[in-house]
Amino acid sequence: MAFSDQEVERYARHLVLREIGGAGQQALHAARVLMVGMGGLGSAAAPMLAAAGVGTLGLVDGDTVGLSNLQRQTLYATGDVGRLKVEAAAERLGGLNPGVSLDLHPVMLGAETAPALTGGYDVVLDGTDDFATRFAVNAACVEVGRPLVSGAIERWTGQVGVFAAGLTRGRPLAERQPCYRCLTPDDIPPGAETCARVGVVGALAGVIGAMMALEAVKWIAGAGQPLAGRLLIYDALAGETRTVRLSPDPACPVCGGATTLM
Repeated sequence: MAFSDQEVERYARHLVLREIGGAGQQALHAARVLMVGMGGLGSAAAPMLAAAGVGTLGLVDGDTVGLSNLQRQTLYATGDVGRLKVEAAAERLGGLNPGVSLDLHPVMLGAETAPALTGGYDVVLDGTDDFATRFAVNAACVEVGRPLVSGAIERWTGQVGVFAAGLTRGRPLAERQPCYRCLTPDDIPPGAETCARVGVVGALAGVIGAMMALEAVKWIAGAGQPLAGRLLIYDALAGETRTVRLSPDPACPVCGGATTLM
């Protein structure tokens, strides 16, 4: 595919990057990326993916915009309160980059619906804030063999990881990648902390959401070292990051891969 003059100008800063260049930008143009959850993380990651020139961007969220969302979900405006998030998001993203195709899925993903939806995309990002959905998305990505970029935030701390267990199933344990359930315990206690319960600083959503988009761009373009098998943890109050290595859990109920930190 040859880029038009307008596309060359739009993506000029990518095209001159050695790690992306023409081949990487074409890979982005051909990619289908699914963003699950259009809250704080999704509303930060989705514009970066659209701006980067991802060919097709799927948006999944069955919720509507609430006034309390606007402290961190900067894709939306006050006039969007009450609108479906995917519809309001599509309006903004289409204005940002008309060349990106947008698939709207105004649903909440569950264990039964996640595999069919995730299987239609090349890379999946999960920015949801409840464990049931995170577990369903992770299991689907393992089942259909898709890489999962997972982000989470609460209070002043965020984390980003890339889980590619679905691409390494069947290999010897030493060659496998972990999945999200290798990291997270099976049983989440009632009253587990959520942003609604403990709060979150709004700007943190922008930081972690942008990191998620960056990991997806790296994966698609084949640039650098994605956070596969690693978890980046950001302490915003201290201004510090640390990265831990993750190992597949041989007893994991999803990937059959205990997680070790190194």
